[in-house]
Amino acid sequence: MSCFLICGAVFVVAAYFYHEIIVKGKRCTSTVKLHGKTVIITGSNTGIGKRTAVDLAKRGARVIMACRSRERGEAAMLDVKTESGSSDVVFMPLDLASLKSVRSFAENFLKSESRLDILINNAGLLCEGRTDDGFGMMFGVNHLGHFLLTNLLLPRLKESAPSRVVTVSSVAHNFGHIDFDCLNKHKTLGLGSTMNKYSASKLCNVLFTHELNKRLQGTNVSCFSLHPGAISSEFDRNVNRTLVMLITPLSLFFFKTPEQGCQTTLHCALQPGLEPLSGRYFSNCTVRNLFAKARDDAAAKKLWELSESMSGLQ
Repeated sequence: MSCFLICGAVFVVAAYFYHEIIVKGKRCTSTVKLHGKTVIITGSNTGIGKRTAVDLAKRGARVIMACRSRERGEAAMLDVKTESGSSDVVFMPLDLASLKSVRSFAENFLKSESRLDILINNAGLLCEGRTDDGFGMMFGVNHLGHFLLTNLLLPRLKESAPSRVVTVSSVAHNFGHIDFDCLNKHKTLGLGSTMNKYSASKLCNVLFTHELNKRLQGTNVSCFSLHPGAISSEFDRNVNRTLVMLITPLSLFFFKTPEQGCQTTLHCALQPGLEPLSGRYFSNCTVRNLFAKARDDAAAKKLWELSESMSGLQ
């Protein structure tokens, strides 16, 4: 019996430290205030994007919530205003699955806003389908839409420097492979599984940041990509309620909350002195080394040039 109790106690202690250290992870420690600064956050009507918006609004930033759904975006805007106590929070429609919408958003922003200090490419999805322009949905939204958005907004970022571009990727990029032949022929990241395409889109995020950093040399604009952690965020929207009741306790233990999940985004956006690490990849508020394929100069350049052509920048 005593052996059973000891084993149980060891398990409980181990589980506690696993959850506190591994799952919850580090928090952004920056005390930087953002009065007079302007921030764009894509996909900020829910999850870690919404929590990022609340934090930055509390710091005094003018927060532009760039979201696809007007109904959900405006509802989230009201939530962010209430929770942050800031009235300087704005919803602007942006559908990353439409290059026309991306161009319209950028045009409207550049006409109405005099500065851009932080661009957070947060939106992302894991689903099949095609964008309005015929691209695979995950390539189009997770990478190409953000690629075009960033490039269209670069003039304002440079004018507002020092400024930052933060792109939310995933540890899944480690399992990604970019099939350039398939991209050229079928406008998608592969013909395999949904997860393979998602991983490839997250690899695009990292390679995009790698190449963007090279093109930003001398501009005082820095850029970072990151893994936010495994997030428990609206995973149950399309799941049977009984199954949700069974999954929720496990989710609470093994996955970060959106509040915990936005900490590395905040670290990359706010932490002073990160400029020498521009172009690097972060996880748990810490810079990480990458596998060779995620820092491949030739692949990053090829992806950039192909993205220029596909998005109409060339």
